[in-house]
Amino acid sequence: MNKSVEIIEVGPRDGLQSEPGVMPTATKVEFIQRLIDSGLRRLEITSFVNPKKVPQMADAEQVLAALQKRPDVWYVGLILNRKGFDRAVAAGCNEVGMAVVASDTFNRRNQGVGTEDSITAWLDIARAAHAAGVRPQVTVSAAFGCPFEGEIPVQRVLEVAQRVAEGNPHEIAFADTIGVGVPAQVSELVGRARELLPGVRLRCHFHNTRNTGLANAYAAVEAGAVALDASAGGIGGCPFAPAATGNIPTEDLVYMLHRSGIQTGIDLESLIDTSRWLQEALGRPVPSMLLKAGNFPRPVQQAA
Repeated sequence: MNKSVEIIEVGPRDGLQSEPGVMPTATKVEFIQRLIDSGLRRLEITSFVNPKKVPQMADAEQVLAALQKRPDVWYVGLILNRKGFDRAVAAGCNEVGMAVVASDTFNRRNQGVGTEDSITAWLDIARAAHAAGVRPQVTVSAAFGCPFEGEIPVQRVLEVAQRVAEGNPHEIAFADTIGVGVPAQVSELVGRARELLPGVRLRCHFHNTRNTGLANAYAAVEAGAVALDASAGGIGGCPFAPAATGNIPTEDLVYMLHRSGIQTGIDLESLIDTSRWLQEALGRPVPSMLLKAGNFPRPVQQAA
């Protein structure tokens, strides 16, 4: 098992896109800066999609313009088509991520086209990204189940992964978009993907809809995943998936990994403070357990 895991913070995009209100641009920028100050170096900043469908991300260009860029940070923009890619590059993203859904029904509902069309679009975008010096990565969504088609055969997920690998992505992620996966599924999928795609970096994205997110994350690391997505405070979820709830909380994930001897490069106490700030900014409690229970062992208070 890997002794270190890269965490990709998705709170500014996947976290905020399901919020009932729209967070002000300046507050988003502060949120992102706080996350970077906590040690996160890959962050899904925003998505370049139709603002009428996802109004929470309508200020994508403004957010990128307001950030104080750092050369050691990857600013990821989610895209679904070539138009979104062109916007992301123009706005200053140095990494783009695209989603291709293993379920054709879900892909049509989420992206307006079939899975095959999205694969074709991804391959075109991947070529353009490499030519532009922008790092491309791709996620196979609904990899563990679909709200419309039900169980998704592992072989189907692997076939999609094999197709998108033709674009030479930085990595391929498997997403439990509706939070139905369990560790046995994760172990099988990641293990078989490693055999099928040797040398390809594998990442996983879990939602905690049925309280299996952290267990799935650990199973993914055991099976050979080198990166995991998470959202500060555990906010978020796919707005196009019925009854979907939040992502696994970044601080809860980091706590589990650190206590298991797996390094992330993240300052956990700083991250907890950031999620506490986020809770106040949203004006409501967030799902994170560490905000309720605190870290352990607690830092020793220095005498004045």
